Amino acid sequence: MSKEQEFKQKILIADDSEMNRSILIGMLESEYQIIEAENGIEAITAIQKYGPELSLILLDIVMPEMDGFGVLEVMNKRRWIDEIPVIMISSESSSFHVERAYQLGITDYISRPFDALIVHRRVVNTIVLYAKQKKLAGLVMEQIQEKEKQSSLMIDILSHTVEFRNGESGLHVVHIRALTKLLLEHLVQISDKYQFSREEISMISTASALHDIGKISVPGEILNKPGRLTKEEFEIMKTHTTIGAEMLENLSFHQDEPLVKEAYAICRWHHERYDGRGYPDGLKGDEIPIHAQIVALADVYDALTSERVYKKAFAHEEAIRMICGGECGAFNPLLLKCLTDIADTLQESLNNTGANHTDAQELQDILDEKLHPKELSASERTAQLLEHERMKCSFYASMSEEIQFEYTLNPAMLTLSGWGAQKLGLPEIIVEPQENDKAVSIMTAEDMKKLGEILRSTSPKEPVVKYDCKVNAGGESRWMRIIAQAMWSFEETSKYTGAIGKAVDIHEARLRLDALERMASHDTLTRLLNIDYAERRIEERLSAGGEYVLMLLDVDNIKEANDSRGRLFGDQVLTHVAEILRQNTGEGDIAARVSGDEFLYFAKSDSDGEQTADRLMAALRGEWEGFKISVCMGIVSAGNGKKDFRELFMKADRALLEAKKDGPGQRRYKNE
Repeated sequence: MSKEQEFKQKILIADDSEMNRSILIGMLESEYQIIEAENGIEAITAIQKYGPELSLILLDIVMPEMDGFGVLEVMNKRRWIDEIPVIMISSESSSFHVERAYQLGITDYISRPFDALIVHRRVVNTIVLYAKQKKLAGLVMEQIQEKEKQSSLMIDILSHTVEFRNGESGLHVVHIRALTKLLLEHLVQISDKYQFSREEISMISTASALHDIGKISVPGEILNKPGRLTKEEFEIMKTHTTIGAEMLENLSFHQDEPLVKEAYAICRWHHERYDGRGYPDGLKGDEIPIHAQIVALADVYDALTSERVYKKAFAHEEAIRMICGGECGAFNPLLLKCLTDIADTLQESLNNTGANHTDAQELQDILDEKLHPKELSASERTAQLLEHERMKCSFYASMSEEIQFEYTLNPAMLTLSGWGAQKLGLPEIIVEPQENDKAVSIMTAEDMKKLGEILRSTSPKEPVVKYDCKVNAGGESRWMRIIAQAMWSFEETSKYTGAIGKAVDIHEARLRLDALERMASHDTLTRLLNIDYAERRIEERLSAGGEYVLMLLDVDNIKEANDSRGRLFGDQVLTHVAEILRQNTGEGDIAARVSGDEFLYFAKSDSDGEQTADRLMAALRGEWEGFKISVCMGIVSAGNGKKDFRELFMKADRALLEAKKDGPGQRRYKNE
């Protein structure tokens, strides 16, 4: 690998068609280092190998071994999709495939055939956007780390001061924080009753370090007495719970901070017991805040396994036995389960606990949670939806061959879409358009006056107008239809402020509309109807009544054709099959491509559909370019009240699966 290649950003292209990969490589290899994968398994292997080095993945849907959806599912399970953007490039253009791809986390979807310039621009934009997001995330991470470091430092200094007076090493504070975090993390895994976010877990474990802050007021001779405390001494020792809570309660600032509130509850109630025999308030069961219960359990475990002036340390196993056996007071059964569940790894976790209590991965998890919250407020959702709509409008305006415009009265300004400005030979923004010679030459003065009059004659309830006139576009006079919506001020509904709209070449619009309708209703490869449009047509027939038969056909051995002679040849086989279906489609029958090598045929029933099935099987059986063609078929009767297309489709699909088990060229009839 050359040094130049080494420093290029890496793009993974996963497509089983060598031709498709070659086209994309030709477009991108001068700027990026390209990695190729012929199927989904190779794609997963490449992602594992290169990981964060990948700047982008260009992914096909239909591939052997594992398809594109399978790759996306693995990326979601392993959270790769959060780090590596994916653009799906496929000839599968049905709404089902597009929606599923976006649900699985792709950044963009490009349908074949595509424009090379558009693909290149989307690739560059996606890589730049993700690079900016990573940089922003890094800056946020640094800020969180610094804030956590400063907060932990101050709390540790204060907590260790208390531990120093208590004649301890200071590890008690560290252990309590670690134990609290471990117990909280396991609690949310095994119980739906308690749902703490990663940020809340981090904050509660930090607050736990202050649990014994009230001991600063307890005399040293009582704190460090080697023998059993007298009743009077124990009463003094018990005051550390209320004194610690009062110290936090009497702060003249930060009373509304969650950390202060959590620390108050922990200080006051971490010596309460589940059976009500604790202190200072004798709370019982769930009257005790759960985080105070957790700190209580952590405190007892660490006290048992640590050496004190009044006792030797117990072994880990003995401490667990004593706690679960009730020798150290009563605890929440759910928390005891948490303790026993993590017992095997507990000592190792505590030994690995250092001064930096919140490690990089924990901070990354907190950051991910902040950047991808599960629930958003209404205002946040509204802002996101508005931004999403703005981006869509901007994109559609840039792609649409229409002269889109916005005109404001005060200040007088005309804003054109990029394509519209190019078509008219004008800049995109024109201030005072009435004084711009080029702008006023676009329409006649009479048409301009007439358009202004009909816009002003509208109302806020009916603001849309249509006006046909000749427009000078690039030196050529063309009939255009202007569709505009008058804009009105919110404060004064009678005040006209301008208009937004578009001008469409009437002749070209009719041609484009015909082409778009055909693209929307037909499969791009085979030119048969697509499954979405076929579904609507079939449901119309079923609603009208009558007897019908629905057939699903699967071309046998198409994978063999792709593997032995290339994906392009396999596509030619599918096109040949589609042409045979088209030639054998009777009046009123419907033939469509479902996806991949599956087709649909819907026809009036000839008693049980057997004759139609025989006719199609015979027509499709044969050879093309030396490749033997046959199909498996699943058949289901339709009509007689059976109007649900999805239900009929699933029955036919089950029949097709059974036919495929019987071998090539078989068919099954399913009439449930």
